[in-house]
Amino acid sequence: MNLARENGVAMVIAMMALLLMTALGTALILTTSSETIIASTYRSGVEGMYAADAIIERAMEDLLKVPNWNMLLNGSMRSTFVDGPAGGVRPLSDGSTIDLTEIVNMANCGKASSCSAVDLTGNATGDRPWAANNPVWQLYAYGPLAAVSPKTINSPFYVVLMVADDPSEDDGLPLQDGLLDGNPGAGVLALRAEAFGPRGAHKAIEVTVSRTDTTELERGYTAQRGQDEQNRRVRKAPAQSPGGGLTMTLFDLSGGIQ
Repeated sequence: MNLARENGVAMVIAMMALLLMTALGTALILTTSSETIIASTYRSGVEGMYAADAIIERAMEDLLKVPNWNMLLNGSMRSTFVDGPAGGVRPLSDGSTIDLTEIVNMANCGKASSCSAVDLTGNATGDRPWAANNPVWQLYAYGPLAAVSPKTINSPFYVVLMVADDPSEDDGLPLQDGLLDGNPGAGVLALRAEAFGPRGAHKAIEVTVSRTDTTELERGYTAQRGQDEQNRRVRKAPAQSPGGGLTMTLFDLSGGIQ
């Protein structure tokens, strides 16, 4: 018997080469798919940030016309930008849904179910350390981002804006603006914007606005956009679309608050 025969070796080598090429091809496909998903997720995140920023810009137009902010804080007044009752389920473009009531509850007490009085202002924990002065978020503006400007915005995101008393107040009345002139949070409103998009995309930003006069309230927020746009807004001329996404805005409350 000749043990040195090499019959079939070429077949084995060919199969090994085929397996190697298959593994390399699979790795390449997975890498390409992963990079595509990462790029898509990043793009959705950026779009979501701009969407949340846009609903703040839109709501600012209505806030400038509200003489008494207590009507916002107790939930009796809403923006003109709404798409139905203040609560319930809303569909997204990918077939998924969000629940406005649950969104407000999550902002107020970190759970989807209804918040108790203790949940709202009875505890000083985590990201709500102000106890009796914890912000109690009220739904103010909500709807598809595309409805903000149907002719110029083409976005699948749904946007929500909530308002609350600024927690720097120390009067223990989160549903009323500061009653005393010396209250550090008098004339200050907290805004929380959230944007929801396809495949679970979600962004949220919070800002504060202070009441001085109608021009200063708007200028305090749009100063980040650039002096040219700010000047056009003061003249009530058409303004450019929003610039970079807003992550945090700080206001000096030492003066100018009525």
